[in-house]
Amino acid sequence: MHEARDRFGPQSRVPFPDQHDAVVRLLDGDDGLLVAITIVREFADAAHADLLAQATGLRQRTRQDLAVHRRNYRPLWRAAGGRLRWTLFALPCGLFPYVQVAAAVTVIGSQTRRVVQVADPEPLLAHLFEILDLIIAGWEYGRVRVDTDAVTLANRLIAATQQLRAALATPPPLPPPVRELMRRNNSLDVHDPACDRVVGTFNPGKAMRESLLI
Repeated sequence: MHEARDRFGPQSRVPFPDQHDAVVRLLDGDDGLLVAITIVREFADAAHADLLAQATGLRQRTRQDLAVHRRNYRPLWRAAGGRLRWTLFALPCGLFPYVQVAAAVTVIGSQTRRVVQVADPEPLLAHLFEILDLIIAGWEYGRVRVDTDAVTLANRLIAATQQLRAALATPPPLPPPVRELMRRNNSLDVHDPACDRVVGTFNPGKAMRESLLI
């Protein structure tokens, strides 16, 4: 866990895809799978704690009701009206979305049949959906630029949730933000992370429909 956390991240000059691959290699076997599950949980918990603290501060200053629901962050972002900060790149847990988190999601998605044997899959599934919700909320409400690294993570999250749901005898209902996004058909410009050049588009609702409604 410490090696996966400390050796990699934005401070490294190695490209994120190469760092992702290196962390995936560290997360081998059942021990690595359990570490991957822990990474996802710690990242989701840290993001929730940060948003809860922000919402509490805003509530005290504005007297506005800003409820924080982990199954659906979208109402919070809409109600806050641009006053929330999107902090997934600098959470106290020290886990970086495009490296450790992306690698953990890759490992989980490739071993979902084993996941249901070594861990409780439903909380894990909720955390994966929670991180996907946070990523897309950043694009829509937090003025976060959509780049190829972000879309790669979103696609990995969608694939992992689909594979984990398929491994469950009775998968839980899709969470509200996923259902809301699947009813839409909005495409977002995707940028090269090294510059402002648009290199494609990404339609989150379409990607979720094609994967999660099969």
